Amino acid sequence: MPVVDSLAAEYSDRVDFVAAAWHSTFQLTKERADQLFVSHQIQWGLDEDIDIFEKYGVSYQPVTVLIAGDKTVVDSWGGIRSEEDIRASLDELIALSA
Repeated sequence: MPVVDSLAAEYSDRVDFVAAAWHSTFQLTKERADQLFVSHQIQWGLDEDIDIFEKYGVSYQPVTVLIAGDKTVVDSWGGIRSEEDIRASLDELIALSA
């Protein structure tokens, strides 16, 4: 998560970063978000009804889903990627949304 948080700070003027948690409480989610998202550029929330996870077919965490401005899923992946791979995906997302 430190890599994503760093990229969120860098790309925040062009990309909205949103993190959803499940199977937790609001307080525990807040405490974890405060630890992980020190840039304060990642919006977070608790998906208590698992609506977001169901909508995008996510059955485990961590999963990243890149969504264009027109709500089209551009890319998604499970697990962790390198900073270079994430940066390339973000640049592609920005190019498609321009």
